[in-house]
Amino acid sequence: MLDDMLSRTKLTNPKELFVHNLGATLQMEETVEEMLGKLIDKANDSELKKQLRHHREETQAQIRNLHQVFQSLGMEPETKPCPAIEGIEKEGEANLKMAEDSLSDDVILAGCGETEHHEIAVYENLIVHANALGHEDIVPLLQENLEQEQHTLGEVLKASLKMAQKSRTAA
Repeated sequence: MLDDMLSRTKLTNPKELFVHNLGATLQMEETVEEMLGKLIDKANDSELKKQLRHHREETQAQIRNLHQVFQSLGMEPETKPCPAIEGIEKEGEANLKMAEDSLSDDVILAGCGETEHHEIAVYENLIVHANALGHEDIVPLLQENLEQEQHTLGEVLKASLKMAQKSRTAA
């Protein structure tokens, strides 16, 4: 699939690359939003379910921000393939299938941490390029998404530590 996309589309300038990356980011967030819906059902811990629901709401707001970014650029929002998030999703699904139900929350948190790190890198890159291309007007929307991702990563790490400590004392 990726090879097909690469052979069909040649990006010829920085703006085309930026817009392509925006489309991949939109696909990433839509995939994450869908994944969070599934993870809420698979999570065991009520606090984790609550955190996943909150993050899903934030992700929906991030999708709206990306739509605003496209609108500010005078473009219709258009998703592009995001192989990285597809890989993280497949890995998480495989790990959930392999793990005992008692480990589901640990698997979910590990996948969330990986996802957040990826999202942070994506938004940092978009912000650098938005500024470089003179699109300072959209930077606050991208910055808002970045700050939410950074906050969520902190929450995921705290929850992971708490769960790891609980598992350690139970062992």
